[in-house]
Amino acid sequence: MVRVKICGLTNKESAWAAVEAGADAIGFVFAEGRRRITPVLAREIIRSLPPYITTTGVFVNEELNQVNQIADFCRLDLLQLHGDETPEYCNRAVRPVVKTIHMGAGVPDDEYIQNRYGERVRAFLLDTFVAGATGGTGQTFPWSSVQKMRIRTPIILAGGLHPVNVAEAIRLTQPFSVDVSSGVETNGQKDPAKMREFVHAVRSCSPVFFGDPH
Repeated sequence: MVRVKICGLTNKESAWAAVEAGADAIGFVFAEGRRRITPVLAREIIRSLPPYITTTGVFVNEELNQVNQIADFCRLDLLQLHGDETPEYCNRAVRPVVKTIHMGAGVPDDEYIQNRYGERVRAFLLDTFVAGATGGTGQTFPWSSVQKMRIRTPIILAGGLHPVNVAEAIRLTQPFSVDVSSGVETNGQKDPAKMREFVHAVRSCSPVFFGDPH
C-alpha cells in the first residue's frame, strides 16, 4: 500500500484533519516560507496526536545542531532535508533522514546519488526543481523520468500532486509513498475535503499496483 504524507501543516486543526483523512505521516516546515512553523507550536501539535502517526520536520541547509535540537524538542520521527546537506550531515542527524532530489534540471545521476547517500538515508523524496524554491510549489515534473532511475532506496513522490492526478502518478512511478502540500489547499490553507479526496485516491489505486497476484 502506498503511504500518504501531508506536509506544511501549521495548526492543530489542519493536523488533526490530515490524521482523520487517513494520512500515515504529517510534515512540519521549519525552513523559510509561508508554511513555516515554530518548534513550540509543532511540539504542541505533535503531543496532541494519536499514536502511529509519523511526524516529519522539513529543513533546508539548517545548521545541524539546530536541526538536532528541534528534532529532540519536538520529538520528530524523521528529518526531511531539502538543501545541499552532505552524506556526513545526514549521518550525524539524530533522526532518520529523507533526502530530497530536485527533478527537472536534467536527470540526476541516480547511481552517484545512491552510492553517496543510499546507506545514510531512509528514503529519497523526488520533488520538482524550481529555481529559487525548495519545495511546495505545486509544480510537477515528468514522471516518466522516474522510470529511468535505478534508485534502490525507497522513493517518495512529491511535486504538484493533487487528488485528480495522484493515481496516474502512482501508476507511472510506483513509489513507496506520496507527499502532498499545496495540492490539498484552498486559498493557501489546508482543505479537509481535499485531504480526504487525496487519501481516497491513493487508497483506491494502490491495490491495483501492489496487490494484484497476476
